[in-house]
Amino acid sequence: MNISELDYDLPPELIAQHPASQRDAARLLVYDRSTLEVRHRVVSELEQELDGELVVVNDTRVLPARIPLERARGEVLLLEQTGEGIWEALARPTRRLHAGRRYGAVELLEHLGEGRWRLRLHGEPAGETPLPPYITEPLEDPERYQTVYGRALGSAAAPTAGLHFTPALLERLDVERVTLHVGLDTFRPVAVTELDDHELHGERYEVSPEAWERIKGAERVLAVGTTTVRVLETLARGGPLKGRTSLFVTPGVRFERVDALLTNFHLPRSTLLALVMAFAGVEETRSLYRLAVAERYRFYSFGDAMLIL
Repeated sequence: MNISELDYDLPPELIAQHPASQRDAARLLVYDRSTLEVRHRVVSELEQELDGELVVVNDTRVLPARIPLERARGEVLLLEQTGEGIWEALARPTRRLHAGRRYGAVELLEHLGEGRWRLRLHGEPAGETPLPPYITEPLEDPERYQTVYGRALGSAAAPTAGLHFTPALLERLDVERVTLHVGLDTFRPVAVTELDDHELHGERYEVSPEAWERIKGAERVLAVGTTTVRVLETLARGGPLKGRTSLFVTPGVRFERVDALLTNFHLPRSTLLALVMAFAGVEETRSLYRLAVAERYRFYSFGDAMLIL
């Protein structure tokens, strides 16, 4: 697949700068693959579109992972803890940073390339919520960049499809949990011409035996977000209940356990958009995105959602 197939035109004003006033008030574009029908709803009406699906969510929580480096006039974004006090992180500006030096609570140990560093953090993470760079306005309530069901601290970014859920909506659904800690792969744009040449570094996940038994035995499964898809499809291919996944879901991949997908609208030239195209079809996804733009849906992390049945 050529990377140009992941391009689309998006007016900048459709990039959501704030979450919806209420989580489940976000709009919901529904696409039924069996009938090719498209419906326009809101997330609070999700259960009216379902037919007994087990709803699987990613219960990771976002770390306060953005740490300013005052002396270097830069910042560190913690990605993953790899040992006692040892982290992998993105740091900038790399040209001003030096291995072996300490910048406040951050001690840089080794430059790993592409802006990645191995570092020692003295103390617990105590930075700011790491909002994506396309969100340029301040977030009044940091909890709006957390899901209401998140409990496993460890992500550098939110699993954003889950931001739409409220406790009341969850009570009306049959819900199971998995955990995938969102890391470097969410931040890395695809920088190659052919998608097959893009390499995923992998992200940590964990699923309890009881949860996997329920998921494995469900008649139909709705995955909430692309991170949940990667966990479920890794396990369906024989992966262990705890480990790392580098599964790269691209058009042509067969889905073994995911029957329906709830997802936000993703950036052009992203692996997340490639996954949606794999599930819904390349041209179908492009058509749905054109429709979403025409209907003025809100895009990206704080934007609206799409349900693919």
